[in-house]
Amino acid sequence: QVNLVESGGGSVQAGGSLRLTCADSGPTRFVMGWFRQPPGKEREFVASISGSSSSKYYADSVKGRFTISRDNAKNMVFLQMDNLRPEDTAVYYCAHGTIIGATTDHGLYKYWGQGTQVTVSS
Repeated sequence: QVNLVESGGGSVQAGGSLRLTCADSGPTRFVMGWFRQPPGKEREFVASISGSSSSKYYADSVKGRFTISRDNAKNMVFLQMDNLRPEDTAVYYCAHGTIIGATTDHGLYKYWGQGTQVTVSS
């Protein structure tokens, strides 16, 4: 069983920054991802990083503003979010995948955290 615990969410004003952290108990060679679910909407892909950190994918809506990284020695994954916008308001979920390479495919992530709320006010 893989356990994921997110932290770092909160409320900020537009233009502000937050850093989300995910503590992962699973093997470090697999892809890790961040997804989010805005109020009243479906869960959507945000970013993913391969096991070796050699490849990363981002949703178009966050490119240039969000950065995903990982520290395999500590078994943690991070999402640095800069220049936040009100439309970034969502519950953010960390996910542990079943393949090594980065992927946007929701179906290739088997384990999910409980989520952390991010609220951006205008």
